Amino acid sequence: MEFKDYYKIMGVERSASQQDIKRAYRKLARKYHPDVSKEAGAEERFKALGEAYEVLKDPEKRTAYDQLGANWKQGQEFRPPPDWNQGFEFHGGGFTQADASQFSDFFESLFGAGFAQRGQTQTRSADMRGQDTHARVLIDLEDACHGATRAITLHHTELGPDGRPKVIDRRLNVKIPKGIHQGQHIRLTGQGGVGIGQGKAGDLYLEVEFNPHSVYRVEGRDVYLDLPVAVWEAALGATVSAPTPSGKVDLKIPPGSISGRKMRLKGKGIPGNPPGDLYVVLQVTLPPADTDEAKALYKEMEQKLAFNPRAALGV
Repeated sequence: MEFKDYYKIMGVERSASQQDIKRAYRKLARKYHPDVSKEAGAEERFKALGEAYEVLKDPEKRTAYDQLGANWKQGQEFRPPPDWNQGFEFHGGGFTQADASQFSDFFESLFGAGFAQRGQTQTRSADMRGQDTHARVLIDLEDACHGATRAITLHHTELGPDGRPKVIDRRLNVKIPKGIHQGQHIRLTGQGGVGIGQGKAGDLYLEVEFNPHSVYRVEGRDVYLDLPVAVWEAALGATVSAPTPSGKVDLKIPPGSISGRKMRLKGKGIPGNPPGDLYVVLQVTLPPADTDEAKALYKEMEQKLAFNPRAALGV
């Protein structure tokens, strides 16, 4: 498909303010309106103006479109680079043209067919509630177990003093409730898209994900811990100290335990109703044979125990 230079179509510079773009559209729309203009190609020109204005009038879509850079020329063969508009959400807001399906393949490749369908269903009321927005927030397991307040930074598009859209960072302090688990959402009322007219702002929904942990694994509300135990602790049984997200506990290892044995500590996972469990997975660990004395002990075990770990395999 060919690249469309929306600025050229509207006869404005890339540095034009939002007011400049609005004035240019009104002037050209009157000139090329099919009910008024007798010029050849007026209807196609009018449609192209509507499409260009649909992008340039919206700060978010305009900022994303500008990311394509000035290297493309009108009429050039175009394929959008992967993830070119990453970090932007396009919410629509009513279309200039009555029939949004007449927008070009170029427009659809940038903003998706679903955008046009959403835009057609938007109300044209002067007052409109802002769109709900979505983002992800990474927290630590300890935040979910005890609750916490974390600062997050979000990218936000707004108009600058010169009328040009710009991306700024918005910093929020988010309260992490005790007992939240991965995949849940935190709702921040009024922190989403700005409303139109007297419409209220939308809400921001933060999807919770956990940072990788050096000790634990998380599945839902359950927590898993690989616990190293010495060979004699596994063979003879012992009481050992084990960490949990809520503090250390004394854990009784049954005699004859093997690697992979799973021990359940009920209610020691992520808090909730009901709370999750902590599963301790035993990992039998051998001491290194790095001294003469250690080597002699291993040799004595070999001779006195006569242990064949492959006996069950018939070898």
